[in-house]
Amino acid sequence: MTLLIDRFVRGNGPGDGSVDALVASTAVPIVEGDRVTFLYRGEADAVKLWHAIFGLPTFQPFSRVKWTDLWYLTLDLPAGSRMEYKLLVERDGARDLIRDPLNRQTAHDPFGANSVCYAAGYQVPDWTLADPEARPGTVEDHEIDAKAFGGTRNVKVYLPARMRLTRRYPLLVLHDGNDYLRFSRLQTVLDNLIHRLEIPPMIVVGTQSPDRMKEYMADAAHASFVVQDLLPALEAAFPVAKDPAQRGIGGASLGAVASLSTAWRYPGTFSRLLLQSGSFAFTDIGRTYRGPVFEPVVEFVNAFRARPGHPAEKLFVSCGVYESLIYENRSMAPFLQSTGMEVRYVEARDGHNWEAWRDRLREGLSWLFPGPLWMIYE
Repeated sequence: MTLLIDRFVRGNGPGDGSVDALVASTAVPIVEGDRVTFLYRGEADAVKLWHAIFGLPTFQPFSRVKWTDLWYLTLDLPAGSRMEYKLLVERDGARDLIRDPLNRQTAHDPFGANSVCYAAGYQVPDWTLADPEARPGTVEDHEIDAKAFGGTRNVKVYLPARMRLTRRYPLLVLHDGNDYLRFSRLQTVLDNLIHRLEIPPMIVVGTQSPDRMKEYMADAAHASFVVQDLLPALEAAFPVAKDPAQRGIGGASLGAVASLSTAWRYPGTFSRLLLQSGSFAFTDIGRTYRGPVFEPVVEFVNAFRARPGHPAEKLFVSCGVYESLIYENRSMAPFLQSTGMEVRYVEARDGHNWEAWRDRLREGLSWLFPGPLWMIYE
């Protein structure tokens, strides 16, 4: 426990300072080196920390300080870590999973929001924050004729500032593009990295599936949509590069599976892959615990591992060490390298969430699409 909490626990009462004063004067969670202490204030029968760190019990019980309504839990959390969590408060038979009322730091995702704990040494990257010096690009909505699905699909198109129709721009297709824009600050990241010359001015197209649990699971129709419907439409509407060396595709979780599957089904179309926390379930060297819903992914990854071919030239693969997919990604990285493709593999002390993927965008994009700065100094 922390020294601040220790003075309450060891005394015969609330100690030399009030609980009110402690809570009012302390940033929560309390970070001391590699230890983090969470606090909760209020009457309850039990308080537990919910988190998604793989390998640890999902719910960690708090202890109550005698004669007070103050609860605490101290955990080891290595420097540089970032952790999303909620609190489970049990009282009178009711169980409420809530954000930490003493912590203002939150992170959002398609399902809502979580509280966030920053361990010692972690900082929100400055290139994810709005820079008044960076010229903003624009994001446009476009409707694409999706013959592969028998209808139309809406896509988001990021266009760099001062785009000229007389030149060709690198192209990146991102699965779950709306989520990247909303939860990973994609537009701000692109504006900043282009401004800093870390990536070239480029066009980024975000797709969004109405049924990602089918279409992103290595679905042949989805791959056909991307290559035979989306790419021709983009070529007709925007000055995108036609050279595969200037084209990439990427995504996170199942979006990474869809990206690798598309590149594998249509080799020579995309030479750059951005694969973040890929749900690469496979069984050629053992059983998977992912369940029957992942059978299409298992079938694809097994087939890919048996006959990988050469779907791309450069791959950026990242994963959080606190997520369950770390095993699959650690296993895939050396396999991908063995095919002759150039692979950069990165791990982070984070989990399976949009801000973890945001934090890897600078390294991934600048390696896949190096701008003038990297081309000169690296």
